[in-house]
Amino acid sequence: MLQSVKWGEFLLRDLFEVASSKKIYHANNLENIFKNQIKGSFPYVVRTTRQNGVRGYIIEDEQYTNDANTLSFAQDTFSVFYQKQKFFTGNKVKILKPKFKNQNEKIMQYITACFQKALSRLSWGVGSTVDTIKIIKIQLPICENGAINFSFMEKFIAELEATHIAELEATHIAELEAYLSVTGLKDYKLTKEERQALKDFENKEIKWKDFRIGDLFTRIKTNKLPYKAKELPQEETGKYNLPCLTSSFQNQGLNYFAPREGATILKNVISIPSNSDVYKAYYQSRDFTVLSDAYAIKFQKLKEITSKKYLFLVTSINKKTNLPIYSYKNKLGGWNVVKDKFIKLPIKEQEEIDYEFMENFILAIKKLIIKDVVEFSNSKISTTKKVLNK
Repeated sequence: MLQSVKWGEFLLRDLFEVASSKKIYHANNLENIFKNQIKGSFPYVVRTTRQNGVRGYIIEDEQYTNDANTLSFAQDTFSVFYQKQKFFTGNKVKILKPKFKNQNEKIMQYITACFQKALSRLSWGVGSTVDTIKIIKIQLPICENGAINFSFMEKFIAELEATHIAELEATHIAELEAYLSVTGLKDYKLTKEERQALKDFENKEIKWKDFRIGDLFTRIKTNKLPYKAKELPQEETGKYNLPCLTSSFQNQGLNYFAPREGATILKNVISIPSNSDVYKAYYQSRDFTVLSDAYAIKFQKLKEITSKKYLFLVTSINKKTNLPIYSYKNKLGGWNVVKDKFIKLPIKEQEEIDYEFMENFILAIKKLIIKDVVEFSNSKISTTKKVLNK
């Protein structure tokens, strides 16, 4: 689209009237600068190059607001922004009032971009006067007769907006599919059983029982690796492709990579640090091995256990291990200590562990999280559409 357009050069003074702000407000003298716009406030435009030049919002005498649908020009930072609504300014901010009739938002945005491009060769601190601002040259699209091609500008911005919305929607769909794929879910609608699990939990209708961790789990013996952490790469490289568990609480304790040869490869277990500042347990769903200052435990009450049940169990364990009282100075200890701690688990009438509730509860939580992400994404797209259609 841009390749076929003709361009013409225009002086700023032929396009805009360069005016001073009706009143200069110094930030140090203002009683309040609000982060968000509230009733009776207007944008406070300063020389910043961020946030459309808006430092915040202030409530002052409205007669000193500058006109809406104009451009703000910061004389020191050489930043120009389209101001859709009336606004106040700080020091060294000029107001550019359009002389042309075609003054809709899309055209003003296009001209702003062209103006900012013309200013790119200037740097902060050079300074400018009204006279030097007036003779700044701007490249704009023109018609065959040399007149400014306002129609092209409007169509170009409209196409950009449509493309942006389409990209947001495509990204939204891709993210949702990715979330569902990772969690193994087809959708995020709660089943009858999942709704009931949430209801029972919220209404405190679940029965709980204390279980000794050592009666539920067994520690897994692993081969001692002939490496120190500092000798291993922190990124997967060649044969160094097996994540190694240490006492770190970052990245689930998996911050190094070792060769698979000679290593005990684990998966679908829980890892716990034995010498750390934070004793947080993690469910490990992928291949890894133990390097140092940590160990892995496996649930022994079921021959097969799903990731949802493990996620429920690891949360229960962390209520006993991941506590602020433990640190390098006040260590929790290893398996010999942890195995004798008790965790609370849901039970049925016969006082057997209620695995069905654990499964449904975790599935419900996963779906609610995905639902929140989807609703946030939908809201972002909807807001973008409203902003662009104003």
